[in-house]
Amino acid sequence: MASTDPAQRNQVTLLQVGYSRQEDGDEFAMRANCTCTLVRCRDGTNIIVDTMTAWDGEHLRSLLGQQGLGVDDIHVVVCTHGHSDHIGCNYLFLKARMHLVGACASHQDLYMDHLGSGNPDDQLALDSNAEVVVKRSPGHTLSCVSVIVDNSQLGGRVGITGDLFERREDIDDENIWMDAGSENEKVQREERSKMAQLCEFIIPGHGPMFPVTASVRCKLKEDATSIT
Repeated sequence: MASTDPAQRNQVTLLQVGYSRQEDGDEFAMRANCTCTLVRCRDGTNIIVDTMTAWDGEHLRSLLGQQGLGVDDIHVVVCTHGHSDHIGCNYLFLKARMHLVGACASHQDLYMDHLGSGNPDDQLALDSNAEVVVKRSPGHTLSCVSVIVDNSQLGGRVGITGDLFERREDIDDENIWMDAGSENEKVQREERSKMAQLCEFIIPGHGPMFPVTASVRCKLKEDATSIT
């Protein structure tokens, strides 16, 4: 049973809100960086999800410092997929017991078959209470994963989804997520709807967290079933 005491819940903190926008004066270029999220599990496990670009190392150190943490305090690194604006600072976390880049899990040169069965329902618990799990959420890339946080301080389940969702606005304007690239648009539509049914809050790849309302669930379900 989930605790009613916020101090006894898993803490989800947005270290940086991501963005993506067209570069001024250049229709062939854009600016983008990911939303970076810290999960402090109530069993003491610290997880960072999506580590921004390789040029953000000192910035990320500072953001963690504001939370009273150093890079050596991170136990698990999860990158929702392998694009460079989501994996750039993985090099900081050499004390972490595991790095996941999409569905690929490793530690140093050891690769682990945690999500290798191909079963779309596979998930991997990241904490000892199995309240924080990583699961496949293909679409943007076929190896994408999301982190699902139960028993959060927000009072609902949080999905940290990477570019399954670009930002809240892409629910009303699907061109936003499709223009960002999708390896399988049909699968991505289905996964977006599944995530909305599963979660009360979503942290997208390039925007702030947003609540999942009944109207959002309805719209995404319609989107998933409208194209066969």
